[in-house]
Amino acid sequence: MRFSKLFGRTLRQAPSEAESVSHRLLLRAGMIAQEAAGIYSYLPLGWRVLKKIENIIREEMDKAGGQELMLPVLQPFELWQQSGRYLSFGQSLFTLTDRKEHKLALGPTHEEVITGLAHHYVQSYRDLPLLLYQIQTKFRDEPRPRGGLLRVREFIMKDLYSFDSSEAGLDESYEKMGQAYRNIYARLGLPALMVEA
Repeated sequence: MRFSKLFGRTLRQAPSEAESVSHRLLLRAGMIAQEAAGIYSYLPLGWRVLKKIENIIREEMDKAGGQELMLPVLQPFELWQQSGRYLSFGQSLFTLTDRKEHKLALGPTHEEVITGLAHHYVQSYRDLPLLLYQIQTKFRDEPRPRGGLLRVREFIMKDLYSFDSSEAGLDESYEKMGQAYRNIYARLGLPALMVEA
């Protein structure tokens, strides 16, 4: 498709409320459109770029032994109560109630769900190691969404969950993922510096 036919337009000037350089560039390039504070639409050009990045991530995760799955965005709130993590997320955890008065959460992360799945499906140490990943929409009620796509209320995130039978196995999985991320950054032409978090 010709660039001139793409839906969306480039802008000569970014809107004045765009604070960061990346935010201004994404708006000016016609990759995203802001709908509200912390809520964006990906326009066709931005969506194509995002899909290409996701494909590189998938290739490297699969090469490292990862298995892609898709976990639900809508999660039973009981899982969050059982883990106690609803307290640490506080007001950033979006919750809602369905028509039958069941409380649900919009997933800001998926540890609660994946832990239950692993408990159900991992029957023996022979099932390990297990590297499960997803690229999924997440939600967080950011108190001050800003910075373009860096602090938003709805975002796409890749997460990987490692299940290992020993500390040594965990270290090996960690090293595999470290190499996978170095490969991803190299393929994207980005310098990478690993730091302890």
